[in-house]
Amino acid sequence: MYCEDHLVTMGRMPDNFVDLTVTSPPYDNLRDYKGYTFQFEKMAKELYRVTKQGGVVVWVVGDKTENGSESLTSFKQSIYFREQCGFNLHDTMIYAKKKAPLNDLRYEQEFEYMFILIKGKIIKFNPILTKKEYKDNRKIKVCGRYADNRPVIGFASKKEDKVVGNIWLYKVGGGHVTKDKIAYQHPAIFPEQLAADHIYSWSNEGDLVYDPMAGSGTVPKMAIKMNRNWIASEISQEYCDIAEKRIKREQSILKLF
Repeated sequence: MYCEDHLVTMGRMPDNFVDLTVTSPPYDNLRDYKGYTFQFEKMAKELYRVTKQGGVVVWVVGDKTENGSESLTSFKQSIYFREQCGFNLHDTMIYAKKKAPLNDLRYEQEFEYMFILIKGKIIKFNPILTKKEYKDNRKIKVCGRYADNRPVIGFASKKEDKVVGNIWLYKVGGGHVTKDKIAYQHPAIFPEQLAADHIYSWSNEGDLVYDPMAGSGTVPKMAIKMNRNWIASEISQEYCDIAEKRIKREQSILKLF
């Protein structure tokens, strides 16, 4: 864990070094991050340099609404990643929230964007699967009979795995995103399961996962849990202290097994 500007951390990294980056930048200064800001364009170019060929950057971001209009910052950033840095936009995913704060004069804001950026062509993808049920198109069994004794012809029912869609729904709010009470001292934590799902999807065990704006330490915590190597940067000493406590706790738990 490096308590410093991410540009300093990445400045020490060689080219083509990181397998996966999972991060969430400040959203248009919607929250106060101890007065810190970040230089998006410099960061984006450094992320491209340090990412391996076939590596992935997961960029979780939203927009503010001001003077009746959304800022479109998220889309501007995704375009910059592609047009000015060289990333391919592999997918635009949705982080849907099961609980959202109330707003006036508009529908509830219940999602954020998750841009999946690839350097080159995708080489690692471990899809998350779910069960699907469908009915076979062959009449192969009698399920029962009507009252007049005519047979009811049913269809074979199977269960089969399918890949989940690109809209991921998570419960948010206290007690849902993490059980680590200390993490809630940070103003904007995202669900541990969200980080875990991306780490699983776009990397393998032993790969290097990076979070340049680690905040409360969710990404490194889940990287440890999922047997990945990790690096994290956070410029705020207060948030570094929170992250380090969560990381040390996770490392101590693993030592018990």
